[in-house]
Amino acid sequence: MVLAARGWPGWWTVVWVTVAMAGGRTCAMATNRVIDRFIDALNPRTAGRHLPRGLLRAWELTALAAAGAALMVVAAGMLNPLCLALAPLALVFLVGYSYTKYVTWTSHWILGFTDGIAAGGGWIAVTGRFDPPALALWFALTVWIAGFDLIYACQDVDFDRAHGLHSVPARFGIAAALAMARLNHALTAVALAALGWMTGLGPLYWVGWLVIVALLAYEHALVRPHDLSRLNIAFFNVNGYIAVIALIAVIAGLWR
Repeated sequence: MVLAARGWPGWWTVVWVTVAMAGGRTCAMATNRVIDRFIDALNPRTAGRHLPRGLLRAWELTALAAAGAALMVVAAGMLNPLCLALAPLALVFLVGYSYTKYVTWTSHWILGFTDGIAAGGGWIAVTGRFDPPALALWFALTVWIAGFDLIYACQDVDFDRAHGLHSVPARFGIAAALAMARLNHALTAVALAALGWMTGLGPLYWVGWLVIVALLAYEHALVRPHDLSRLNIAFFNVNGYIAVIALIAVIAGLWR
């Protein structure tokens, strides 16, 4: 939104994009829990979630998902006609990505592409159209998220193989998955550099870019094929820092 507006996009846009994000994420996460409830019950890592423990029922989360989807469509309609027209397609990905691990090891990139819809959505909410910078940011999100999802999936290799779930670590091994994650994060750095060049961001953006590159390198230094003990730090902490720094870098790059 900030990039598309070259500054503050206005309260109307910010509020309705935030509402759309909350609705879309609620729909995606609730649907994911319903679809995965039987697998989650078998996996020690996820057996403590609400559905496996019986704290919530499937119909309750299904209703929550439907409410989230409806909220997203309403919010899209409050933004502009293109957002409204594309909202149902976005929902297909938000619901459908949960099924992909049952059929293909490319699920990591489908998840990244699905989350990357947020970049396109934020851009067209401001401009009412697609432009190359939005696609560059969408690609950056796709490979960034795929990269750290590849790392995250390494902890479930044995379970995935035993239950016929598809992932790169289960199909090709942990070492190959980590190598592929490094490649994806190298592409993330390239895509964010292209974004800065396309949008003419100032030197403070490039300072932030260097910090992001350093954090990506640090993330990969935390995990090894035979030592995943610091995986949660790499997955949750480092990527949280990267997200915040990316926003700050864009704002600073527009300011200077």
